[in-house]
Amino acid sequence: MSKAISIFDTTLRDGTQGEGVSLSADDKLKIAKKLDDLGAHYIEGGIPGSNTKDIEFFKRVKELKLNAKVVAFGSTRRKGSIASEDANLKRMIESGAQAATLVGKSWDFHVHTALQTTLEENLSMIYDSIAYLKQNGLEVIFDAEHFFDGFKHNPEYAQAVMTKAHEAGADWLVMCDTNGGTMPHEVHEIVSTLHRTLPQAHLGIHTHNDCELAVANTLSAVQAGARQVQGTMNGYGERCGNANLASIIPNLQLKLGYECVSEDSMKQLTNVARYISEIANVNMPINQPYVGNAAFAHKGGIHVSAILRDSRTYEHIVPELVGNKQRVLVSELAGQSNIVSKAQEMGLEFDPSSANSRQIIEKIKDLEHQGYQFEGADASLELLIREANGDMKELFTFESFKMLVEKTAGKSVVSEAFVKLNVAGTSVYTAAEGNGPVNALDNALRKALVQYFPSLAHMHLSDYKVRVLDEKDATAAKVRVLIESKNTENTWNTVGVSENVIEASWEALVHSFRYALLQENILDEPESLSIPTPGLINH
Repeated sequence: MSKAISIFDTTLRDGTQGEGVSLSADDKLKIAKKLDDLGAHYIEGGIPGSNTKDIEFFKRVKELKLNAKVVAFGSTRRKGSIASEDANLKRMIESGAQAATLVGKSWDFHVHTALQTTLEENLSMIYDSIAYLKQNGLEVIFDAEHFFDGFKHNPEYAQAVMTKAHEAGADWLVMCDTNGGTMPHEVHEIVSTLHRTLPQAHLGIHTHNDCELAVANTLSAVQAGARQVQGTMNGYGERCGNANLASIIPNLQLKLGYECVSEDSMKQLTNVARYISEIANVNMPINQPYVGNAAFAHKGGIHVSAILRDSRTYEHIVPELVGNKQRVLVSELAGQSNIVSKAQEMGLEFDPSSANSRQIIEKIKDLEHQGYQFEGADASLELLIREANGDMKELFTFESFKMLVEKTAGKSVVSEAFVKLNVAGTSVYTAAEGNGPVNALDNALRKALVQYFPSLAHMHLSDYKVRVLDEKDATAAKVRVLIESKNTENTWNTVGVSENVIEASWEALVHSFRYALLQENILDEPESLSIPTPGLINH
């Protein structure tokens, strides 16, 4: 039996039915290109003629010259009609797609209740529609909707539907767990049965995640004989989502020995999954298997000590196989191994037996007790370790800042920040406006420093989060501010904590600017200034 698996991606069609997912025509084209680069064999673009976005997609996708086959989606002809006169089928042909997904009923309950027709007429609708599309040169993937529910209720009719589709010339017969309620052992038994019934047919599987079994059910179907897997990247889809191809592909290829994509393409999996998450504007779960930011993150000191000896102790694959990387987190659970690992990652010499190492661990634990969190603030952590290790040269001294926030009836709020620093023995006083207090502080600090360090002009804040730490203290509670910053090459995160959100924001901002300069190697130059900087270490 062939070990090659056909990857059918329906992110652009089924995935957009998920709550909060909306893609423009441009978005769909960008995602299609990424999916093609990954090595998807089929990319389902949508329903031709159903809306302007899908019309534009099918028109413009030809310009991309994809290796993958672009697929149009539609349903069988209406009851009592003629396939050649069905507007839906005509649009699929006119779309210019190389293949068509044709969905038809395989559950007798749906035939009687939803279509309100006879079982015989439903078989004719399926046969006529497939035959018509084949006559017009399309590859046809027949999606048997509710196949598993239909099989469990009336196995003879469910198999009759697949037999009729096969006789009409369907290239693929895809079994759909449309309600997502089937168990893996049921999937295996039912797929095995159909495989014995139609041994010459090419079978596929399309599962939903309502029982959180979509990936498991897909793997079970493949082991029973299915050779096409349908799903979406990151599991987007209606209700609880579709089968997640970002998990299915590595599970099949790295764990079960099937051939899905090339090794080089597999190394792009994390990049593709995260790219699609950004385009869809849907946050990827941090703990998403294989491609999530925490998929290969280690926090406990015992774990870190072990992976430093051999990563196989706590990692089921080499992260780089899927384009991800190992991360060591530092927190109140950290041991000496965590600090050593982070120092090595930063290229620092760090003696694990030294008193300095133990002091840093205790410092981190104390700061985390105060509310700091370094798991998501690697830049602040690096500054902390470098400073404790004597590798930091300070560049400016904070003297004061002042905020003015004014609200006039009928007008927008105006925020203005006044910042006073000492740089190279010179007092620098600047003022800047912003669309909020933090933005104003950012602008004022940048204005003060950019004349000395021009590279800061290319840096900007890309995300800002505030977390209340002691809710019982209401408005007097401590807050933790996490800031994400970017320049033309890198992204980094910093943290600040205070009872005052502006002070916490200022601390995180200062760390962000210091780290930006560190990246430019300014802090390592012999002529760098030795001026103390306010912030984490100097509380």
